[in-house]
Amino acid sequence: MHINHSFWGSKGSAESETRVHKSSGGTSRRHMTGSTSLLLLLLASINVIGWGVAGRSFDCRPTPVTNFRPHRVTITEFGAVGDGLTLNTKAFENAMFYLNSFSDKGGAQLFIPPGKWLTGSFHLISHLTVVLDKEAVILGSEDSSDWPVIDPLPSYGRGRELPGGRHRSLIYGFNLTDVVITGDNGTINGQGSVWWSWFQNNTLDYTRPHLIELVHSDGVVISNLTLLNSPFWTIHPVYCSQVHIKHVTITAPHHSPNTDGIDPDSSRDVCIEDCYISTGDDLISIKSGWDEYGIAYARPSSNIVIRRISGESGRSSGISLGSEMSGGISEVYVEDAYIFNSVRGIRIKTSPGRGGFIENVYISKVVMSNVKTALSFTSHYGEHPDENYDPNALPTIKKITFNDISGNDIIYAGFMEGIEGSVFLDICLSNITLNVVSHSPWNCSYILGYSEFVSPELCQPLSQKIPSDSTCYVPKDLSPQVSHANRLISTIFGFVWIT
Repeated sequence: MHINHSFWGSKGSAESETRVHKSSGGTSRRHMTGSTSLLLLLLASINVIGWGVAGRSFDCRPTPVTNFRPHRVTITEFGAVGDGLTLNTKAFENAMFYLNSFSDKGGAQLFIPPGKWLTGSFHLISHLTVVLDKEAVILGSEDSSDWPVIDPLPSYGRGRELPGGRHRSLIYGFNLTDVVITGDNGTINGQGSVWWSWFQNNTLDYTRPHLIELVHSDGVVISNLTLLNSPFWTIHPVYCSQVHIKHVTITAPHHSPNTDGIDPDSSRDVCIEDCYISTGDDLISIKSGWDEYGIAYARPSSNIVIRRISGESGRSSGISLGSEMSGGISEVYVEDAYIFNSVRGIRIKTSPGRGGFIENVYISKVVMSNVKTALSFTSHYGEHPDENYDPNALPTIKKITFNDISGNDIIYAGFMEGIEGSVFLDICLSNITLNVVSHSPWNCSYILGYSEFVSPELCQPLSQKIPSDSTCYVPKDLSPQVSHANRLISTIFGFVWIT
């Protein structure tokens, strides 16, 4: 179900990406009519809005990803049948192969019309826009053989769940540039329930697949989509840069295992904005590799902006950092989040053996409702890839700022647990008001920091007054810029998008 929250603004539209191969039926262009098709074509014709974080200023500034896509096809031109029963993997693969011939000629666009398009995993290409009609549904096959097994990520050393390889995501890209996946809130449904059952019954041979994964790619836009029932993490940009995820609705049942919403992993310049997420695990989780493999790969996640996010996690957190953070996480800016009906609001997860660092994090203007623990630092999260990890590799956690956070129906204000031998430093809290049930609202250990205007009263290690120097981390520039293209489109079609 698509959920449109007026509090965050109505949903906008951007672009999407895919691969292509010519079918025997030729490539006659599909003529699209109606305001929806006109909107999608207009978006493909003006500059596609890609977004990158401008240095350390925490602005999601529009940057040109691609110009007008001169070559456009529809998936039916490659023999696809949208009946929800016919397997269309070959049609998607053929479409990608064909469209790849235009990658140096201005790129190409693949349109997915109304229908239910069953497919296995397929691989995207560069300079591609994939556009889903609002009545289009891409369905993931329920046959595991339609999801090929690929090598583990080097920063993980093995599959996240099982030794060895991992199933490739439904929509996959490797070493790409200028990739757009979008639609008029069209749907991608991973049909993950079979994978959840296999996982819970211990019958899998390899780690479950993600719904969308881009690896070593830059200039990525994912927008205006509804993503349902991922087998594992839903959107996973890993070793990527200049990634913008906006106006996306992600849902999975609260009992579904590890169905994270959006997990930027060893990636930089990532913007996540205006999304609604309701899943069985973290809504957003920033990662950077696992234990000795992440330490050796040494690729941090940095310059991450998260704004205007709302959602609920029945079994986990609204926004988390870690626990796979061995490559480091820094320069994270979170603003305007509404987290409800969740076990935890904001959580930092790590463990001895992780190594790495989390620093320069600023979290502001967060509202919580019916959350068990508002703020949580979990320092013994466990789970290691193998016996070769170094238990003496302790993470460094410092300069984490929480500002303007409020909550009702909260049981515990905070569980702030550092690590003996690696005290978490410069943890700053200001303007925090949490209406809690517990008579022991804070639990603090191996942590030092500062605070002002915090209710309920903080534990002693965090009770010092905030100093006037730069001890507490605050980003240099918090003022966002607005996309003029969004303003243009909203004027033409007579509605307003909040950016």
